[in-house]
Amino acid sequence: MSLSNIFIVILICCSSLIHNVVCTDYGTALTKSLLFFEAQRSGRLPSNQRADWRGDSALKDGQDVGVDLVGGYYDAGDNLKLGFPMAFTITMLSWSTIEFKNKLEEKNELENALSAIKWGTDYLMKAHQQPNTLYGEIGDPDSDHQCWERPEDMDTPRTSYKIDEQHPGSDLAAETAAALAAASIAFRSVDKNYASSMLLHAIQLFDFANNYQGIYHNSITPAAKTYSSSGYKDELLWAAAWLHRASRLKKYLDYLGGAGDTGGARTMFNWDDKYVGAQILVAKLILEGDVESSDNWAQYKANAEQFICSCAQKSNQNFQKTPGGLLWFQPWDNNQYVSTATFAMSTYSQYLSAKQISLQCSGGNLSPSDLKSLVQAQVDYILGSNPKQISYMIGYGSNYPQQVHHRGASIISIKKDKSPVACKDGFDKWFNKIEPNPNILEGAVVSPDQNDGFTDNRNDYQLAEPTIVSVAPLVGVLAYLA
Repeated sequence: MSLSNIFIVILICCSSLIHNVVCTDYGTALTKSLLFFEAQRSGRLPSNQRADWRGDSALKDGQDVGVDLVGGYYDAGDNLKLGFPMAFTITMLSWSTIEFKNKLEEKNELENALSAIKWGTDYLMKAHQQPNTLYGEIGDPDSDHQCWERPEDMDTPRTSYKIDEQHPGSDLAAETAAALAAASIAFRSVDKNYASSMLLHAIQLFDFANNYQGIYHNSITPAAKTYSSSGYKDELLWAAAWLHRASRLKKYLDYLGGAGDTGGARTMFNWDDKYVGAQILVAKLILEGDVESSDNWAQYKANAEQFICSCAQKSNQNFQKTPGGLLWFQPWDNNQYVSTATFAMSTYSQYLSAKQISLQCSGGNLSPSDLKSLVQAQVDYILGSNPKQISYMIGYGSNYPQQVHHRGASIISIKKDKSPVACKDGFDKWFNKIEPNPNILEGAVVSPDQNDGFTDNRNDYQLAEPTIVSVAPLVGVLAYLA
C-alpha cells in the first residue's frame, strides 16, 4: 500500500472515530477468523501451528473401531467431533475460498484458508473408507459435558459413531459430499490429485445418501442432543448443486431440475437448512445462462432472492433486527445465522455485479453496492459498532469478551503447565473463576441477545460459546470487505 493510500485510510478512520463509529479493519479480522480454526484442531498439530497454546490431542480416536479417525475439528467449546456441522463448516470455508480467492490472495490468506479446509477434508476422507459407510461423530455429549478439561487431557469416552446401509443418514452423507465437492474446486489449481480424490469421495457419498435414505440422528442417536436434523432433502439438493459445479455432469443438473421441491422461501440458512445455499448456486446457473429460466429453475432463483430481499428489509417478509440493527434469527448463537446471511448477500452481490444488474425486490431495487453496504453494516456491528461497543470477535480490537465458554481457552495452556486437569477439577480451578481466560481464542465469534445485550459470563453457553459453523462463512465475507 502506498503512503498516500495509508494516509487516506487513516483519514477515513479518524473521521469515523470523530462520529463515534468504530473504524473496522477487515483484513485483521480475516486473519483472526482463520486463526480460530487452528485453535479448534484435533489430532497431531503441525510444526507451523500458530495457535501455539494448543497441543496434540485425541490421538487414539477411532481405535475402538480399528479405524484411524485422528484429526478434524472440535465443534465448539467442548471436545466433541461432530461430522454434520463440521462438514457444513468445510463446505462454507470452501465456498468462501472459491468465490473470494483473489481477495484472499491479496491479503496473503489463501494458503491459510486452504490449510483450514484441508485439516477438515483429510479427516472427512478418513471417516469415509468404504462407499456406504461414514463415521459421523467422535465422543458422547453426556460424558463430555460433565467434564471441564483441556482437549490435551481428555479422558472421556471417545466412542466412534457411523452411518451405513442398515443405519442411514442422508443429511450427513450428502453434506459431507457437498463439502468434498466444494473443496475439490478450491484445490483444483493447487493439487489436482487431491482434488480428484475428494471428488471421488463426494460422488460415492451422494449415491450413498440418495440410495439409502434416512435422518442421521436416528442412526447416530447422541447427535440428537447436539445437532438434530430437520430432514435431508435440502442436503441432497445442496450436494447435487456442488457436485454439478465440481464435475459438470448432467445427472446432477437433472437431479436439481427434477426435484420438484426447491425449498420455498426460507427464514434462515445454516448447518441444518441448506436450501438457500442450493438456491443461490442454481440462481448463478440461471444468471450465467447455463440453464433455461423455466418455472422450476426460476423458483430456485426467486426463493434465493426472496431471502436476500428479506435480509435487506426490502420484502413483504422482512427478517427481524435488534434495536441496534443486527439481523435477528434465533436466541441461540444468533451470529451464526448473521454469518450465513451476510455470506449470501456478499456472494449474490458478486454475481449481480458480474452481470451489471440489480436485484428487484418488492420493496425496491438493490444494487451490488447496496448489498455490500448492508453486509458491511452487519459485520461492523459484530466487530464493535454496536450499542455495547464490544467486539463479538475474540481478539479483535481492544474490547472483546474475556470469558468465552471454551474448555481449551479457559484452562492454562499445557505448554505452560503440564499438570493434568481431571474431569471435575476443571470446574473449580478454571470454569468458576471470574477471571479472563488464560488463552485468547482469536477469531472466535459469540453473540448478543435480542436486545443487544451481552454479559461476559463463561457459564452462558447460549451466547458465549463459539462454534466453527459461525466463523466459516465470515471468512468469505471478511475477504469480500477487506
